[in-house]
Amino acid sequence: MDTVLRAIPHRPPFLFVGNVLEETEGGIVAERTLRPDEAFFAGHYPGNPIMPGVLICEAIFQAAAIYLTHKMEKAGQAVIGKTPVLARIEEARFRRIVRPGETMTIAVTWKETVGHFHFLKGTVKVAGQLAASVQFALAMVGEAEEA
Repeated sequence: MDTVLRAIPHRPPFLFVGNVLEETEGGIVAERTLRPDEAFFAGHYPGNPIMPGVLICEAIFQAAAIYLTHKMEKAGQAVIGKTPVLARIEEARFRRIVRPGETMTIAVTWKETVGHFHFLKGTVKVAGQLAASVQFALAMVGEAEEA
């Protein structure tokens, strides 16, 4: 968890990555086990709680931000004062419902960097089944910058 908290500014209750399982030059694999008492489950279909698709995507975006922070640090680029900001979402697809108590495996792959935009793709799997996939872009911006 320390690796996650050092890399991105997100904090509970809006932190959707629990642990980093693997990091390579081309991507990251992380996970998050969903507690039944997560606040969003109380209001997202009471009696039949499911994780909102937008939060599944957010888990992917947060894993990507961890990956980009580490990638930039290894390249000697400044990351202090930089915030990962979502710049584009493409082709978000949802294939499986994610429920309380399940563990999401979040995988992100870097595609390319153009200027200060980083293009990536990500998936979430639960019990080996694809739950969601999305292609997206993040920008690492300073306090006075905009994406």
